[in-house]
Order: sequence, then C-alpha cells, then structure tokens
Amino acid sequence: MATLQIYDKLLQFPLFQGMSRDDLEIIAGHTRFGFMKVASGRPVVKSGEACTQLYFLINGSVRVITYSDDYGYSVEEQISAPYILQVEGVFGYHQRYTHDFIASSDVNFITIDKEELVRLSEDFLVFRLNLMNNFATQTQKQLRLSWLHQPQSLRERVERFLTQHCVYPAGHKQFNILMTRLADEMNDSRLNVSRVLNQMQKDGVVTLYRGRIEIPQLERLLSVRP
Repeated sequence: MATLQIYDKLLQFPLFQGMSRDDLEIIAGHTRFGFMKVASGRPVVKSGEACTQLYFLINGSVRVITYSDDYGYSVEEQISAPYILQVEGVFGYHQRYTHDFIASSDVNFITIDKEELVRLSEDFLVFRLNLMNNFATQTQKQLRLSWLHQPQSLRERVERFLTQHCVYPAGHKQFNILMTRLADEMNDSRLNVSRVLNQMQKDGVVTLYRGRIEIPQLERLLSVRP
C-alpha cells in the first residue's frame, strides 16, 4: 500500500489523531506495517489467542462473539470500520483476546506488532498520549460500573445485564441464552423473566426466539419504558 494511502487510513483511528502531518508522514513511511485480507465468514482472531499485534480494520465489518466464562451463553455484535481489535489486549497481565472476531464481509486490516507499537509510543508523544487515554478511559468506565445506581425493578436488571455485556454501546445485538440461564443471572424466576421479556418485545426493543434474544438497536433499549 502506498505511503499516501496509509497516511489517509491512519487518520481514521484515534491513536493517530492530533499528530502533525510531518509525524504522520514519518510513521507512514518508516513503520513496519502488515496488511491482511480476510474473506467473509472466515475468523480473524479467536478468544484465547495471544495478542501480539494490533489489527486496524480499514474497511468492511466484523462479527464479534463474546462467551461467558462457562460458555453458558454468548453475545454477538456487528462492528464496522474503522475499528481496532482490542487495543487493551496487547499490553498488561492478560495479553490474549477475549472475543472471537469473524469477517462479516471481505475485510482488510493494517497490522502493527507490539515492538513497533512500543517504538511509536517512545518516538511520538501524541501517539503515547492517545494510547494512555484509551487505556485510562476503559479503566474509568470499569471503575464507574460498581458505583452506578442499582436497578430497582426486574426489567431494569434485565436491561442492565444486556447493556453491560456488549462491546459496543449501539446497534444490533444477539444474545444466545436460555430463559432458565437468564433467570439464574437475574436471581429471579423463569416466569417473571419471561413476562418482562415479553413486555419488552411488545415495546419493540427486543425480539424473542427459542434460546435467543435479538436487540435491533441497543440505544433504544433504555429509551423505551412502559
């Protein structure tokens, strides 16, 4: 890929925003980039694999699947370019992917390995600050969760469960979960959970199937209340 094309692609991503034109031209011309194309339906990375490089999705979309610890349920989402696959996974204690990423269409990635990322953060202050801001924002969001006002009704508990188990806070989501398992997660009866979900379906915020809950637009989930 030509240097000018790389320059334009990098500008799509938060890690490179705010950098001067000269710095971006140096990065585009001197960084060891990898380029990867993945056909629709093929896996990009799987949960548990070592995270040794960053994948920058520059076109197309990927399906993101996240499994519970015991594989008792899973969540499927669709995320489109531009997107970076799990920035937090390349550093820290647990340097492994925690989601499956599968190409939903023919997709292209720019990749940068960990050694190059370390060099970029050492050589370019703005890149280092962008990387730190990314990690800090994720940490702040996680710390805030334990201080949120506790849901008062079963419906609010179900909504909290659904929203907190998503990677991206908008768009279509699919929860592959049995009603009995969701009832266990809510610490309530299957009948009560079923009633709540059926009311949510009447309100148009979820669609129910056997062993599956589909959310057309996650952002509408909290905006529609009986």
